[in-house]
Amino acid sequence: MVVGEFTEEVDVLVVGAGPGGYVAAIRAAQLGKNVTIVDKAELGGVCLNRGCIPSKALISAAHHYEAAKEETFPGIATTASLDFAKVQEWKQTVVDKMTGGVKTLMKGNKITVMEGEVFFTGANEARVVTEYEGKKIHFQDCILATGSRPIELRALPFSKRVISSTEALSLPEVPERLVVVGGGYIGIELGQTYAKFGSKVTIVEGLDSILSVFDAQLTRLVTRNLKKYNVDIHTGALAQSVQEDENSVTLTFKVKDEEKTVTADYVLVTVGRRPNTDEIGLDAAGVKLGEKGLIEVDSQCRTSNPHIYAIGDIVPGAALAHKASYEGKVAAEAIAGKASTVDYRCIPAVVFSDPEIATVGVSEDEAKKQYGEVSVGRFPYAANGRATALNATDGYVKLIAEKESGLLVGAQVIGVEASNLIAELGLAIEMSATLEDVALTIHAHPTLGELVMEAAEVGLGSPIHIVAK
Repeated sequence: MVVGEFTEEVDVLVVGAGPGGYVAAIRAAQLGKNVTIVDKAELGGVCLNRGCIPSKALISAAHHYEAAKEETFPGIATTASLDFAKVQEWKQTVVDKMTGGVKTLMKGNKITVMEGEVFFTGANEARVVTEYEGKKIHFQDCILATGSRPIELRALPFSKRVISSTEALSLPEVPERLVVVGGGYIGIELGQTYAKFGSKVTIVEGLDSILSVFDAQLTRLVTRNLKKYNVDIHTGALAQSVQEDENSVTLTFKVKDEEKTVTADYVLVTVGRRPNTDEIGLDAAGVKLGEKGLIEVDSQCRTSNPHIYAIGDIVPGAALAHKASYEGKVAAEAIAGKASTVDYRCIPAVVFSDPEIATVGVSEDEAKKQYGEVSVGRFPYAANGRATALNATDGYVKLIAEKESGLLVGAQVIGVEASNLIAELGLAIEMSATLEDVALTIHAHPTLGELVMEAAEVGLGSPIHIVAK
């Protein structure tokens, strides 16, 4: 019930409190702006509450369960039992700790936090509707960070047993059978996690391979590990329909001209996400939408309304939390009059599969198109002392450099701790390092970091711990 409406003047209105929005709010406040942030759900957005953080918590739990159950380390015999309800309780403590931290940051930076829905009523004005009141906010500048939501397929509408990643992260029990429609990073991460917990998992992917945005060499090890857990993978498969009863759901799909069915406890649909740019009055604000509901922005994240900026999943580019945070800083700094602009050259991408996949910069094929001749250095985990001591020798580090100058332009890592190793390579590309720079950087021994140095030496034609071809 709306009992009153007031108008508030703010320097910067941030709409959306996810990793893009709350970071933008903090940076704007640091730069002396009076900031109000509004979210219709909770601080931290999808990422902290129903995405990145809870999923990685479950992935970590599944990894520990696997290690205890399968005696994966020589000479270590263990037994394991799974109390999934307690795992879910622990996951929620992780989420609560992270979102509580964001709340503390808002208070510490004197940012006004509101819970409600935002509707634009003009180029510099919005109305925030809460359960108890309506408030008009007149802003000098606004940063849109409304994020995205799971795409619902017309043939597979969400229901009790046809679920999105949101519900998959909060299941009360490990399903005996799980079908995943969509073999992108969300589907693979969650499918592999539940397979480790004991589910019989089937993956149905419309394209010719899972994780299709990555090189086939990178995904081969993931595919092998999925099959290790008895995961059935159907590629070139199109979901047709579902039939649901109280205890199960049956998916019908086609592979070429052959119709197949699979019955499970749940069908998890992970075919992408849709930007939250509808139903917030962007027309009234003079903000133009581009293809697929995305907002076109300039190099400072500015929309067609020069006082409204947009970041994260609602603008073109990969839907990544760290990209949104980066754009949030740029937008806040642009509002404060700084010359900050976006540069996506070093945005890393990570899949928390088993083994992990991480990339930054361009692929080998893209590098050849851009630079002509390239130098490639690839070094295997199997030749690294630390990886061998960890009993984790699957994978490799691959560096791509422009041939003549040796300038590092791309890197790929698949293997244990790939998500952490990619940071050094992102910095190297950001700093315009060459293969020689990386090779001459002394790395501690024995560490996984040596993989990077050794890959650079391979690219230079002078490897130490593998025989040069």
